[in-house]
Amino acid sequence: MSNKKQKRSKIAKTRIKTGSKTIDKKKITEGTENKLKAQKRTAKKSAPSNISVPSVITKQSGPSKLAIKSVSAKVFNMQGRGLGVVALPKAIFGHLPNQNLLAQAIRVYVANSHPHTAHTKTRAEVAGGGTKPWRQKGTGRARAGSIRSPLWVGGGTTFGPRTKDTKLSLPKKMKHKALIDALSAKAKAGDIKVISNIEKVEPKTKKIATLLKKLDVGKNTLLIVSERTKNVHLATRNIPNIKVDIPSNLNAYEVTKNNDLLISKESLPKFK
Repeated sequence: MSNKKQKRSKIAKTRIKTGSKTIDKKKITEGTENKLKAQKRTAKKSAPSNISVPSVITKQSGPSKLAIKSVSAKVFNMQGRGLGVVALPKAIFGHLPNQNLLAQAIRVYVANSHPHTAHTKTRAEVAGGGTKPWRQKGTGRARAGSIRSPLWVGGGTTFGPRTKDTKLSLPKKMKHKALIDALSAKAKAGDIKVISNIEKVEPKTKKIATLLKKLDVGKNTLLIVSERTKNVHLATRNIPNIKVDIPSNLNAYEVTKNNDLLISKESLPKFK
């Protein structure tokens, strides 16, 4: 009996209160304590002392700051010759693009461009089929309750598309910020070219086609003018993969979708 009491005293249990629960924990012997101390010493020796790890990582708060002090783009005339460089508005073309906001704005635009008007009728919506085609038993045929069953020709559709309202919305400030980020990304990539006196072009497709060839712009080009004119419309309507727009009608999707932006020099003050 005495030996059992000694063993119990060596492995005595302590009760630790943690809130409403109590945990039984065995006492750690001196040998295990020494092992833990030795492990801590070796860990301290092996760890390099030069590396300092920050304890708290703080996120930047507040409005996004301008990433570039000055933003510029090349200027060309209608013959495709360089006229120098023009400064772009820093408040529009000099921001750090927020990729998450751009993705959200594009998703909202694409979702709203699809009306989702496809609609199929279920067996309850198809006209007819109110009576049982034949009696349940005795005919030798398979049992049927309605001629508008999805198994029948002319019957309803199972799990077909249904009209649904999936219109998404985005606050005005977020839309404007997404547009600024899209324009800033294009300016940073060097995909913006400024054209002088393009709004005075003759209503001939050859003029714009020659200009695009000399500027070496690829497919999907967005031409931004200060206002819509008849001559610009007639000169660009027969050229594929080019769209004409004004600054007040721009959105983040159209700017991101097009590879190159051709901006008339007269429309720069209208960017807000």
